[in-house]
Amino acid sequence: MPSPQTLERFIAMVERNDHVQACELFYTERSTMQENQGTPRVGRDAHVANERQVMARAESVTSACVRPVLVDGDHVVIRWIFQFTWRDGSVTRMEELAWQRWEGEHIAEETFFYDPAQRVPRRA
Repeated sequence: MPSPQTLERFIAMVERNDHVQACELFYTERSTMQENQGTPRVGRDAHVANERQVMARAESVTSACVRPVLVDGDHVVIRWIFQFTWRDGSVTRMEELAWQRWEGEHIAEETFFYDPAQRVPRRA
């Protein structure tokens, strides 16, 4: 179960758009990350590589945690709102729920739930 301080550090890091560093510091080596019941990415290195790839495509990103954060033992649910402004000037706004299973102070399993129609970039 994550301590309240660890959870707040994780949220603050994501809100600062340090997504890569959040993956490096807060996920277990063999953690899984899954989007809308798709095939999970396995391993912290895969999460880091994916985040680097997404961030490289973005001109800017805004990340916001919508509180309250729900915690029940080793399980945490965070509601996120992300806005990506892509290098071509288009914008993607995504609202999602992240269901996490923690092992101590690290995320071992995470599943994102969102409407896939949100992934379509729109002209600003």
